[in-house]
Amino acid sequence: MAGVITASEPSWIGLFTGLSPRQFAKLITALRREGADPVRKGRPWSLPLEDRVLLVAAYWRTNLTLRQLAPLFGISKLAADRIVDHPGPTLALQPRRRFRKDTVLIVDSTLVPTRDRAVAASSKNYRCSTNHQVVIDADTRLVVAAGRPLRGNRNDCRAWEDSGAKAAVGATATVIADGGYRSTGLTIPHYRRHKNEELPAWKEDHNTSHRRVRARIEHAFARLKSWRILRDCRLRGDGVHHAMLGIARLYNLTLTG
Repeated sequence: MAGVITASEPSWIGLFTGLSPRQFAKLITALRREGADPVRKGRPWSLPLEDRVLLVAAYWRTNLTLRQLAPLFGISKLAADRIVDHPGPTLALQPRRRFRKDTVLIVDSTLVPTRDRAVAASSKNYRCSTNHQVVIDADTRLVVAAGRPLRGNRNDCRAWEDSGAKAAVGATATVIADGGYRSTGLTIPHYRRHKNEELPAWKEDHNTSHRRVRARIEHAFARLKSWRILRDCRLRGDGVHHAMLGIARLYNLTLTG
């Protein structure tokens, strides 16, 4: 069965990954260097590494079922299922370990509707979701870390630490956040201690500046959520985590060129 979609056709690469053919080739080279295409015993993969990565990206981008997507690549549904389970985790973004002393990071959470009730919970978006703590560089807007997903009803103050995002960032960089991260040691906006309190002008100015900088992570979320898997994730277990990390890596590549 011949496939319609293939990485040998550059137009498919840009459509599903957002990368140029040159960027995609660099990604494939990096994945091979990281051991994503080892020689294994038994039956070989039905697709080369380039097409396997493209299939995973197409699955994340379109959120089609594997029964719908597999024929487009000329393989069976079971083969597509194995491909999503294997190359998906290898695409994961590796958190940055070192930061300059003057680095400013931004953290915020985003809810991803997830059908696996074992990892999700009813959330403020009125759907069963997972809470993802995402950290970006305020200057470059690159994603530098993403914590493990927690149940969507988890408070951000607790999720910041429990997800591993705090440990991934360390203590050397300045991290700013919204008012939901009180008592975490992060830089948050000034807030009123009681409803009748009026903030002085200098605090209002600080809050205005804070909002303008923090808006950059909202722009990043808008780009990440253009991948439909993050609007309704059918993957189970760590699948939603691998999808978030893989999409973050592809997002970074589109920014760095």
